[in-house]
Amino acid sequence: MPLSGLTCATLFNHLPDAVFLIDPDTSNILDCNEFALKQTGLARDALINHSVLKLHAEVMDTAQWASLVQAIRANDNHVFTSHYRHAAGAPFAVEVSTSQFWQDGREYVLLIARNISQRPGQERDPSRSEAQLRYALTEASDGLWDWNLQTDEVFFSPQFARMLGYGPDEMKPTLNTWASSLHPQDAVWVRKVLQEHIDGQRSRYNAEYRLRNRNGHYVWVHARGRVCEHDHNGKPTRMVGMTRNVTDQKALELTLQTMAAHDPLTGLLNRREGEQVLQRQWALCRRLAVPMGMCLFDLDNFKRINDEHGHALGDKVLQRLAHTVSREVRSTDALFRWDSEEFLLLCIGAAEADLLMLAEKIRSKIASIHWQDLGQLPTITCSFGVAVFPEHADNAENLFVAADSALYRAKALGRNRVASAAELTQTT
Repeated sequence: MPLSGLTCATLFNHLPDAVFLIDPDTSNILDCNEFALKQTGLARDALINHSVLKLHAEVMDTAQWASLVQAIRANDNHVFTSHYRHAAGAPFAVEVSTSQFWQDGREYVLLIARNISQRPGQERDPSRSEAQLRYALTEASDGLWDWNLQTDEVFFSPQFARMLGYGPDEMKPTLNTWASSLHPQDAVWVRKVLQEHIDGQRSRYNAEYRLRNRNGHYVWVHARGRVCEHDHNGKPTRMVGMTRNVTDQKALELTLQTMAAHDPLTGLLNRREGEQVLQRQWALCRRLAVPMGMCLFDLDNFKRINDEHGHALGDKVLQRLAHTVSREVRSTDALFRWDSEEFLLLCIGAAEADLLMLAEKIRSKIASIHWQDLGQLPTITCSFGVAVFPEHADNAENLFVAADSALYRAKALGRNRVASAAELTQTT
């Protein structure tokens, strides 16, 4: 005899698992049973017509939800584990059984979430579980760790020890062994990220930082972890994770960053980087009400050197010129290769008189370079245009225009000289 509607509703609300009826397109909860309210600690109006993603401690996005729906459609009973948030904030482990069906031409997804955080021994033989965990921690290729938050004891896998140059039994199994190896510049941030995860503010511990190895050198590592056990009050008691050596990847990343920001011929910062630095430095100088000097200079008659002696020799000239100028500027100045034979120098806090003096010093230094080892080169000189914010321009773009105009004037007056934007305002 079929059950009545009332009986079905009664059974639905007395199931010992949380049941959610979901719209697969929006991820919104269309209906749920009473146990779902009890399990999440939320009122019905806080769940109905709200996304089921709000329950996930792993903070799934819409793309992840779409992938999950595809898996549900492909399997009659797709099962996965996750962590749901309770209204009080503490996450708890759930095993989610899913199914998909159609009713009156509309698609639905049914989720049945069972709280598995309180399963005795996680329904496994404790000794077997420990043996399996120990095997995983020992044999995995990445450095794994198992941290007892109550005692601060930490099991480091042999791979973890090997990554830092130690033997399997040489790393003392305590939290301080790890903490004392943190790079001083990374320590505060890494500890903060770790604590935020333990406090439930982050769904996972995920950090990239440096660890000191046995030889005193630092290696870059990428660490991930998650609290896996809580006490009866919901307080975290155990955390596991893995740490991977990413030194090679980091070196490549830094190399690529350097290549993107530097001119490969001279080693100076390139124009792309210079345009960004110019905007940042100008904004800083405006905020602090300090001057910013700009010196734009280029080689006189450089085309003739390339035409008569070849581009290979022309490249050597540019390299030596960049090296010469780099030795004359302050560590706080920024020197860029702006174009083929054009260079730009930014000097924070430099007044016009100071910048003119520096430009003249550099001009004289370049004119006195001996090039005999490169062949029968003529004397090589440079022309300079100088402008200062705020005297000669009110923003970064106009400052460049003022320096460029001053450089043009230096060229027009016979080259191998320094011209100031102030001279232009005096003649107009």
